[in-house]
Amino acid sequence: MPKGSRDGARIRATWREWSLSKVKLGGAAAAGLGLSSGPAAAGIVSGTLAAINPGTMILFGALGGMCLFSVTAAIALVRHRRLAAQITGSLEKEKSDLKFRVDRLEAMLNTDEQRVIVWTGNGAMPQIWGILPEKSGVPRPPAQLLAFGSWLTAKGAGDLERHLDMLFRTGEAFTTTLKTRTGTYVEALGRTTGGAVVLRLRDLTGERQMQAELAARNARISGELHMLHALLNAMPAPAWQRDAEGNLIWANAAYAEAVDMPDAASAVKDGATFLDAAARTAMAVQRTEDGCFTARIPIVASGERRVFEVTDVNANVGGAGIAVDISELERAQKEMNRAEEFHGRTLDQLAAAVAIFSSDRKLQFYNAAFRQLWDLDPAFLEGRPEDGAVLDALRAARKLPEQADYRVWRNKMLENYQSLEAKENWWHLPDGRTLRVIANPHPQGGVTYIYENVTEQLDLESRYNALTRVQGETLDNLSEAVAVFGSDGRLRLWNPAFGRIWSLEEDRLSELPHVKEVVSACTLSEVEKQAWEQLAGSVTGLVDNRTQKISRLERHNGDVLDYATVPLPDGGTLVTFVDVTDSVNVERALLEKNEALQQADLIKNAFIQHVSYELRSPLTNIIGFAQLLSDPKFGELSEKQGEYAEYIQSSSSALLAIINDILDLATLDAGIMELDIGEVDVATTVSAAVEGLKDRIAEARINLRTHVPENIGMIVADEKRLRQVLFNLISNAVRYSEADGVVDVSCSREDDSVTFVVKDHGHGIPAEILTQVFNRFVGHDTGSRRQGAGLGLAIVKSFVELHGGTVDIQSAEGNGTTVTCVFPARPELADQAAAE
Repeated sequence: MPKGSRDGARIRATWREWSLSKVKLGGAAAAGLGLSSGPAAAGIVSGTLAAINPGTMILFGALGGMCLFSVTAAIALVRHRRLAAQITGSLEKEKSDLKFRVDRLEAMLNTDEQRVIVWTGNGAMPQIWGILPEKSGVPRPPAQLLAFGSWLTAKGAGDLERHLDMLFRTGEAFTTTLKTRTGTYVEALGRTTGGAVVLRLRDLTGERQMQAELAARNARISGELHMLHALLNAMPAPAWQRDAEGNLIWANAAYAEAVDMPDAASAVKDGATFLDAAARTAMAVQRTEDGCFTARIPIVASGERRVFEVTDVNANVGGAGIAVDISELERAQKEMNRAEEFHGRTLDQLAAAVAIFSSDRKLQFYNAAFRQLWDLDPAFLEGRPEDGAVLDALRAARKLPEQADYRVWRNKMLENYQSLEAKENWWHLPDGRTLRVIANPHPQGGVTYIYENVTEQLDLESRYNALTRVQGETLDNLSEAVAVFGSDGRLRLWNPAFGRIWSLEEDRLSELPHVKEVVSACTLSEVEKQAWEQLAGSVTGLVDNRTQKISRLERHNGDVLDYATVPLPDGGTLVTFVDVTDSVNVERALLEKNEALQQADLIKNAFIQHVSYELRSPLTNIIGFAQLLSDPKFGELSEKQGEYAEYIQSSSSALLAIINDILDLATLDAGIMELDIGEVDVATTVSAAVEGLKDRIAEARINLRTHVPENIGMIVADEKRLRQVLFNLISNAVRYSEADGVVDVSCSREDDSVTFVVKDHGHGIPAEILTQVFNRFVGHDTGSRRQGAGLGLAIVKSFVELHGGTVDIQSAEGNGTTVTCVFPARPELADQAAAE
């Protein structure tokens, strides 16, 4: 039977004995009065009462009862007083003895370093005896002492209350060690004695305190080790523990699975090793001074090669390690690195600048466009500066927009790190550029900035809008009708001239009619219908090769329109109409006039040729007979007759030269002039031309200077026509030079050409005539000299160009005239170059 149950039974037996003693005390009092309670007494009383009559018996009975009660009461009172005095004396003595004993026990309890708490079970407050030093952590006030949670740790107070509850309910005694809030330890002993519950608290000092601390520490360490083992056993990563000799003493389930063992106990028993020899060697070599080793090692586990993050710690008492499978992490990191590298290369190809800042506001990535946009020091960027530092550096370089309060603006920009949505800002930089800045916050922290240079875009947009307005105004003010049909055949754009030419109302055009509707509204004649059907086919036709078409339309009212269809890149078609009625009428008149002029020119050329031919024959006769008259063989002439004959010869020669020139020009105009090409000595030809003008030069008193290099060589040309060109140039220079003037004739060879320059120092040619000097019958008078026929330079230009050369003339009034003729050294080479 439990001790608590025996104490409870003893308490109940005490209460029963106390009740029985009170009943015995009443029986003893009755015996002292001499009353009998046996059968004899009952008989005597009954006999006596039977001899008396009823009335008397009642009276005597009442009196006798009263007397009997009085006597009995007196006897009982006397005896009770005597007994009470005896009991009182004995109780006083017992009380004195008990008080002495209690005082002695209290003195003993108070002298021992302990606190005793007794619960008697009658609902009264428990009694507390004894004292403990303050350093024990146990409070002295009874109320505070009974509040266990105020001076014990939470765990200690819970354990004590649990033990006391069991003690009160079942009488189970306990002994435990409790930790106070001050860090000291107290021993608590709970017992039941004499129907009371006693709790004794003792301070543990010295070795007992140390033992308690060691026990508590051992319990804590054991619990922590058990918890740690349970945690490691639940992990999928292999974990192990070794003793000081390096033997395996514990492993988790993942370790057993990795080494292909049925359970951890078997792995420990067999000493199965998880790390191979290379890993153990690397562990021994790379272990730090404090005994730690951490590395990523490829290990074969469960028959598969994987990568583990191995962490092993070694100490004097042994070692422990854990291997985390990071194969998936390794693959994910490689994929992430490849993706990051790919994204980096992709971002480097973007024209927009990109900068990525991490959650700590430091620069994490930037592309080439960012570096080029801001032109920052690469060393500064590689140092991963903060976002604010980058803004400060840009502001110091005057590359940020001017701000009235830079600090407020900067703080506002840094608010992007707390934002949940992307923000867009426009920066107008001091150098005239405009940036569209997009700040996109990352869900895991950080911000990605995108700097888009929209300067050209805005400029193009502005120019496009201006161009659109200009084009709109231009189209609206064009006299030509313009209409644009979309790929669906509906009218998209038109100008007022389109509606005006075809008499279409603006409201009707605003409805964007189909080309078929436009055709039906504009065709009033069969010719117009055919033209518009052709236009409609160009607009709606499904052809592989859309080409521009141009044609002319004569309307029913006599108007003439030139129309064209131009395919547009977007699939539309541009249709233009130009009213050329006036131009056609003028063209027709000009054609008629041109035909008349051509006819007149033909008549003129025929007349000139006929007249020249008819004049040449008699002129030849005149020259011949004049020469005969001048010949002394046919008779002597007088002086005056000889002079007249010379005049006839000179005039006839001049007239013959003019007629020859006219014939040459007529031949050139007819396209039947042929050159007699051959090698020509340049110096000889120049001399021959000068010799032919010797008399005229002498008569005009002109100083002719020639500049012909000795090595000028040969030229392939028509000698006759070349001499005629030089003759005409020198003749003009002599004619327009003053007496005693100078005429320079020079020639030179450059590459594949020969250049002839004839320069005079006369009055020069007026500017209004200079542009016409190569026309026929154009000349001018200079002083007393009369102009010639005006055919010399025209013939020069014709013959030079017939050789494939060029003629240039420079002159100014008062500064003379310079004529430059360039002949190709070989005309066939010039013709080949021109053909190429």
